[in-house]
Amino acid sequence: MGTLAATFATAVPAYATDHARDAATADEYVDVQLLDITDLHGYLQAAPGSNATVTGNGGQTYTVGGVAYMAAHLARLRAGRTNSFFFSCGDAFSGWEFDAAAFADEPTIEALNLMGLDFATAGNHEFDKSPAMLQRHMEQGVPFPVEGLDASFTDSSGARFHGSDFRYYSANTVWGADRRTVLPAYSIETVRTAAGRELQIGFIHLTALGTELFPGSYQPGLATLDEIATANSYAALLKAQGVGAIVLSMHDGAVAGADFNSGSDPSGPALDLALRVSPDIDAIVTGHWHTRFNMMLPDPNGVPRPFVEAGCYGQLVNEINLRLDPLTGRVVRELTVSTNHPNTRDVTPDPALKEVVDYWAGQAAARDASRIGTQTGSFLRTRSTAGESTMGDLVADWALWAGSRPTDPENDANIHPNLPAQLAVVAAAPRVGQALIAGDLVRDTASAGAVTFGHAWKAVGFGDPIVSATVTGQQIHDALEQQWTTAASGELLFAPLAVSKNVRYSFNALGRVGDRVNPADVFIDGAPLDLARTYRLAAPSYTFLANDGYPALSGFQAPYRHQRDFESFVAYVREKQTLTPTPLTRVTAENTTSRGAEVGTVLEPGPLLLPDGTPMPRPEAAIVSAARPAGPYDGLRPPC
Repeated sequence: MGTLAATFATAVPAYATDHARDAATADEYVDVQLLDITDLHGYLQAAPGSNATVTGNGGQTYTVGGVAYMAAHLARLRAGRTNSFFFSCGDAFSGWEFDAAAFADEPTIEALNLMGLDFATAGNHEFDKSPAMLQRHMEQGVPFPVEGLDASFTDSSGARFHGSDFRYYSANTVWGADRRTVLPAYSIETVRTAAGRELQIGFIHLTALGTELFPGSYQPGLATLDEIATANSYAALLKAQGVGAIVLSMHDGAVAGADFNSGSDPSGPALDLALRVSPDIDAIVTGHWHTRFNMMLPDPNGVPRPFVEAGCYGQLVNEINLRLDPLTGRVVRELTVSTNHPNTRDVTPDPALKEVVDYWAGQAAARDASRIGTQTGSFLRTRSTAGESTMGDLVADWALWAGSRPTDPENDANIHPNLPAQLAVVAAAPRVGQALIAGDLVRDTASAGAVTFGHAWKAVGFGDPIVSATVTGQQIHDALEQQWTTAASGELLFAPLAVSKNVRYSFNALGRVGDRVNPADVFIDGAPLDLARTYRLAAPSYTFLANDGYPALSGFQAPYRHQRDFESFVAYVREKQTLTPTPLTRVTAENTTSRGAEVGTVLEPGPLLLPDGTPMPRPEAAIVSAARPAGPYDGLRPPC
């Protein structure tokens, strides 16, 4: 497949055939311009670190990123084009840049509105809160949950957030109970011929398979359907309705080399789909894998069609030019042209978008410094011999609080009752993946111990929810045992779990791996752990899904999803108002002075780095490093 695909890859731009090189003179057809971006992730200012540089044809590099520059490029590309549509292939928000994320991602929607986005495919991260949040708040502007505190902020124009001027779509994201689509499956746009006749273009939208089981977008009440079967079904439906041109916008992707306007040795789920999906689909635009390529691939009938991905974080704008037959409305496929345009920063930024970016940067600086509580002492990750720390204790107590919150009616993708958590665990230094704890919470004496919004937001989390679920006492015990493993070198490794304040346990430093914790020495609310009974446990979705290496908990039952970590931790500090470190008495290491005793070595790898040495965004690092099975594509996995 890779060899076949590579033979259809061309340089800048990609042409379906040599006839497409003369398409600009083909006045007898209807010209349609498609402009798309993907995986913006709320980066309004610039792409982070080395993501701000992309490589194009001939090895030329470009400095890219920023919505104010993108708006300027869009204006140039749209100039003189009657039939132009601008859309996103997913993950436009669930912002990773503080300026957007700290304001419920509303700044991203404001920017996309001003840039004239026509419609959007829902990516996995569009479901990072809930379907209701996506539809009721992000689309319709309904406050969620508290106006001016958690959402519905004043935008750069001085108005309250009113929602998007565009709509989200997904053909394969469904409610698990009855398989109804959560969002509309497809959109239809209309263009006119020179004679005034209307022609329709159908857009089918797909969300990454397994979105409901990703840690950030974990939604117990949702499911995603097979991508090829879904696309084929809606292609047939649109064709039966008389739609002559069909485009597939999918939030799932592939890899195909480093040149953003070519493609080499491609692989990935989107490639498998592109070579097999209905020949009635005239172009395939992808996302999710944060990669950059632009090529023509043969459909099952051997006819070439565009297969593209436009990077991430505002790096590129993809442009596909279609020619429609004015009588049939069908795409004249041999005249199709596709180009990935770098969103360079060597142009004058759009003034309106620059104002938006500057406004939210100022708002973010003020929010970062705003006081939300007080701490009487420092919370540090420095551990006792038993692996306990004040920061670990604080985060475990927050997780118990978060897993016991009242039902939120806007959190509408839960299918099990909200039964309060009875205990909580958080991986303080996980076996694999990333630690939920991002840093220490050091007391600032100059402000008399003020806890600011920014300190709380940045100390905990990478965008995953706390989940409360039913587990057995045996599973709790086994998870505690899984804190210890033996490295290939024979070294004993220790990956301590922080436990909530109502838990006490001890472990034997002389014990072998798998037999260090006696169930009789584990107490929950003063009662010994009962291996045969069930408990409601609170933990990050990351832990329940075994992304950080404690598989004993992956057999959980009746999960209930709560609020995302950084937002929830801020809410916790606001409610508690005063945070006070407590003595490290929850975990005891026994026999540590005996001959042969070992507590184990805690491995603390530094943050994952981008090629230029800057830290990778924490949400991305959490996914890249998670304990997930490698895919069938030479071990490649999407980063988000």
